Amino acid sequence: MIRTIALTTIAGLTLMACSAPPAQVAYGPDGRPLPQLYQINSGDSDRIQLRFLDGVNAVRQAAGAAPVALNAELTAAAATHSRDMSVQNRPWHFGSDGSSPLDRARRVGYRGELLGENISETYETELETLSAWMSAEDQRAVILNPEARDLGFSWFQEPGGKIWWTMVTGRPGSAGAVGF
Repeated sequence: MIRTIALTTIAGLTLMACSAPPAQVAYGPDGRPLPQLYQINSGDSDRIQLRFLDGVNAVRQAAGAAPVALNAELTAAAATHSRDMSVQNRPWHFGSDGSSPLDRARRVGYRGELLGENISETYETELETLSAWMSAEDQRAVILNPEARDLGFSWFQEPGGKIWWTMVTGRPGSAGAVGF
């Protein structure tokens, strides 16, 4: 009997040692818990972009708007701006060189009309960020703009986990197109 209890106790302790440790909660300077870290790895890029594109097109379809497609030039402009916002340590629409969203789209060779830009500084996933944008009237208008056909989407994640998201929309056109 004692042997059975001892073996059961040892087996239980062994199983407990193999289980994952409890999640550690980190606290910010205000004393509130920080959100759980959403770590983006280099191999996640395509999956994240396609999941975001699917999310955008789902809300556009529900609103009666045509789908958008990922555009390489607009995505390059979004990536540049995400990294630049991190360098500046502030979410805003102007680059450290004074560039506007339109300037950045032109620099990467986008030949269409730039329609809008959404930005975010967060620890949230791409779909949580999309949801937050949908809850703000001006950001929702960028996502649901019925004229949009092109989408640029990218991010920059700092070593501490903060993510700078940028989304830009456009309409294909000629080199002389202007907008925003």
